[in-house]
Amino acid sequence: MTTTRPAPPVAPEERVPAKRNHKRQGRTFGFHLVAGGLSVLWLLPIVLVITTSVRSFSDIASNGLGALPHSFDLSSFGEAWGVGGGGHAMLNSFIVTIPTVLLSLLLASAAAFALSRYRIPFRRTIILLMLSGNLLPPQILLVPVSKLSELLGIYDTLTALIIVQVAFGLGFYTFVLQGFMRSIPDEIQQAALIDGAGPIAIFWRIILPMTRPALAALGALAFTWTFNDLLWSITVLRTETVMPVTPALLGLQGQYVSNWNVIAAGSVIAAVPTVAVFLRFQKHFISGLAIGAIK
Repeated sequence: MTTTRPAPPVAPEERVPAKRNHKRQGRTFGFHLVAGGLSVLWLLPIVLVITTSVRSFSDIASNGLGALPHSFDLSSFGEAWGVGGGGHAMLNSFIVTIPTVLLSLLLASAAAFALSRYRIPFRRTIILLMLSGNLLPPQILLVPVSKLSELLGIYDTLTALIIVQVAFGLGFYTFVLQGFMRSIPDEIQQAALIDGAGPIAIFWRIILPMTRPALAALGALAFTWTFNDLLWSITVLRTETVMPVTPALLGLQGQYVSNWNVIAAGSVIAAVPTVAVFLRFQKHFISGLAIGAIK
């Protein structure tokens, strides 16, 4: 008759890793559960807009805006682009956005180069003053900006909108770029000075190319901010023919009946350029801002 030997007792130190592993798995599962729920909540409005844009007006009117689609119709995109003025508004947005981004980055990089590479009196005070403009609520500046544009004779023009966008974004861009440029070793600039390079050559040929990741990140951010702007557009513009695409979407909403499929289609069209720019510069978007802010 054979007897079975009892299993040896498990040492206490062998039980601890198993408990830690279970706790780690529980925290991981909880994190993914919460992150997945937040992702679903974030994606729901996007799915609703895209679904509404491909439904017919009769389908929305009979079944409701939040009902499942009973039709598939792409004519709302053509109506939003043509009759709704989306094509002309998109052109206005590009006319404002492209010069704003280029001019903002050029001025900000020049100011950041001077503030980061040279000993300027009250350098930190200047940086704080430039950054403090972004801390003010824009709502308190709407009336002064509107009145000032009228006094300058540029009210209701795209030039006024470009100037306003550049002015209110310049402080933040300079702050990020000067932090990035300060991380560049001084030996590079000293070697260029020995070779006979002047300040303009050092800035244009050496410092600016080395700041390309931060410039790409800020360019994508500035494009998104300017292209999607609504507040400053309705502050300095009045005529519908000069409205960019975001405030032009307000004109698609009627007083009594709203063509929600056309409004949704216009929203999808307006989101395409910013999404394309973000996907193009997504490698530099986070890394460039993080390096510039930390260093």
